[in-house]
Formats: sequence, structure tokens, C-alpha cells
Amino acid sequence: MRVNKYLFSLMLSIATIPAFAGWQNAGYYMDDGYYTDDGSRFVIGLRGGVSFANAKMKNDMGSLESGYYMNTTTGEVISDLRYYLAGNGADIPGWEYVGTGDLSTLPVKEKFAKTVFTAGGSIGFTIPHHSNWRLEAGYDHIAETDYNQIPLFEGDLNLSSGATVNVRSSGAKSSITTDVISAMAFYDFYEGKQKTIGQFIPYVGFGVGYAISKTKLHLTDIYGDLSLDSDLKNYGTPDSDNILQFDTPSDDDLPSSTNIAVLGAVGFAYGIAENTFIDAGVRLMYVPKITWQLVNSDATHHRDWFSAENMLYTNVMVGLRFEF
Repeated sequence: MRVNKYLFSLMLSIATIPAFAGWQNAGYYMDDGYYTDDGSRFVIGLRGGVSFANAKMKNDMGSLESGYYMNTTTGEVISDLRYYLAGNGADIPGWEYVGTGDLSTLPVKEKFAKTVFTAGGSIGFTIPHHSNWRLEAGYDHIAETDYNQIPLFEGDLNLSSGATVNVRSSGAKSSITTDVISAMAFYDFYEGKQKTIGQFIPYVGFGVGYAISKTKLHLTDIYGDLSLDSDLKNYGTPDSDNILQFDTPSDDDLPSSTNIAVLGAVGFAYGIAENTFIDAGVRLMYVPKITWQLVNSDATHHRDWFSAENMLYTNVMVGLRFEF
């Protein structure tokens, strides 16, 4: 079994936190023997909830030309491959060749807007003599989210002849799973060194993280405008109609996008027992770009196909926090 090196690094960091926290002796003795609490605490948190994911989608396929025919009566536009597969030649009455267009200029049809389960945990400490501040290392998992579109790309395409036609291209069945390893600072709004039972304690937080997003893409050429491209034949096998059947990689070969993420949090804690709190809040995770790639069966070829830009995960979460 392979061990994720990023998760191993997180666990190694977590193992060193108690040493810095001084949690085994959260205070010191004065000369007269009086013990003074310096406010430092060892902190463990567990949480779960829902994530609202939103992003703008972008076509990232790179330059890819396809030719088109138009029905002069109905205005229907089809690719040259689908025209050929219909058993017709280029000289059939009522159809005319209207040129080639670059499919990379087509927009993705729909934005990314999904709701999915999320869960996470944190470990850290409150700062001695500044116990309103908490420093935490965290891990959050945003469960697999589907993104399925038929067509995937749709819009006006400028052709080599000067004409502009409205076309559709390809279909996608895809998904994404995101894990975020983070370092965050929180400020708890309360007075004193010991949080009070039965009291609401608001907090705000901010930090940075390392986001690892695994994507899965199964592409279909339902409009017949991709299967003539020689480069795309590296990613699948033509069927009996010469339509390219794209490969879907195994889970071990799934591509991933890695990003530096920016995090923010707002919420409140409520003490239910000494050193035990209900923690409810919203965690925002901003990921600049997540890319879906075409991958062939043995993962020897990769090509960017589309991406989610400015992905914002809004995680509404409830959990328990323990401070010792």
C-alpha cells in the first residue's frame, strides 16, 4: 500500500505540536508556591458537514480544429465526420461546407455548482499568555463530486470561411475529490484564560493550505467532431463507426491538481463540559485552479481538457473541540 507523502508530512508535523504547546504543564509556579495558569492548551477538533462548491469552468483543450457542414434549408450544422457517417458525400444537395473552427474557443456550457459531504480534523495549541489565539494544523476531505455535461462545450464558433455558427462539442462524465492540508490561526473572543461552560464564544480564523484535487474524466464524442484529430487517437480506440471511444484511467492513475489554497473561518464554540466545546462554523477554502485531463489507459499520455477556476468551497460544519 502506498503512503501519501503529504499526509505523512502532516502527521509528522502533528506529532511535534504537543512539544511546543507545553500542554502537559500549562502554567508555572511562583516563588511562594502559587501555581499560575499561562492559558496554554493542547487542542483537538473533529468536524463534519456539507460543502457548497462553486467555480467558473474554462476550456483548456488547446488548439483543435474541426470542419463543419451546414444545411442550407434548416441551418443545422454538423461536423464533417458526422456528415461522412451519414453515408453522404460533400456534394449532396442542400448541404454546404462552411469551414473549420478551433474548438478551444468554445465555452464550457455550465459552471460548477455542487453540494457534497465534507469532514475534517485539527490538532494544535493555544498560545501561552495569549490564550485567545489558537494555532492548528488541519486536514479536510471533500467527498467525490460529480460534474456531468452533455454537451460539454457549446457556443458560437468563428469558422475559417468567416461564418459564425452555433455548435456543440463532446460530453463529459467526470468527478473530483479534494483534500486540503492546512495551517490556521484562530482568535477566540472571550476574556480570561479558561473558557466558560454554557457560553457562546465567537471566533475568526485564517490560514493557508495545500489542496490536492483528484479528477476523473470519461469523455464521449457524441457529436463526431473530435474523432478525426490524430493526437486524440492516443486517448482511445475507434469503434466500428470510426467514432473514438475514449479511455478511462484506473483509480491508481487518476491525475491530480495541486494548489496553494487560502482559508478563512468564522463561527462559535459553546462549552458543554470542562474543556469540551461544540464548534459550529463556516470554513472557506479558495483553490485557484483545478484541471481535468484526458488520460490514456496506461497513463502515458496526458492532455488538459477543462478546468474549474477560482474554486470556492464553502464548508458549513459542526463538531467537537477539546482543549486540555
